[in-house]
Amino acid sequence: MSQADRRQPTVEAAGGVVLDATSGAPMVLVVHRPKWDDWTLPKGHVEPGETLDDCALREVREETGLTCDLGSESTETHYVDHRGRTKRVTYWLMRSVSGTFVPNREVDEIAWHSLASAREVLTYDADRQVLDRLAGPQISSAVHLPFRQRPPD
Repeated sequence: MSQADRRQPTVEAAGGVVLDATSGAPMVLVVHRPKWDDWTLPKGHVEPGETLDDCALREVREETGLTCDLGSESTETHYVDHRGRTKRVTYWLMRSVSGTFVPNREVDEIAWHSLASAREVLTYDADRQVLDRLAGPQISSAVHLPFRQRPPD
């Protein structure tokens, strides 16, 4: 069997760079995962038959309790996970519209940060790159970009 035959398929995942500007300056949501003791952006695996954007909204809601509107901006990151699999994560810019965080198995804490503070807190350089690409210099106007409102569940 060749090396190519033994390769695992790419794991697809999706998540969000969640913004909130209700208190004035835009803030970015970061999540703490106790299993890995890291601060990262909310994301998770795509379920069978699920679109990437639906996965991103579901994962953000499951991990944070927040319902979000989906922005038109997205970006991807690729890395090898702890199991040696190639993982592709598509992130969307999102705007928080409602919800309340309840600590759960995957995420025990969330925090809202300014862009500069979020960059310092995030554990992974790949997350900082995603943040820069989606929110970066335009963060003050990012919350006013077009967002697709989700129908009620």
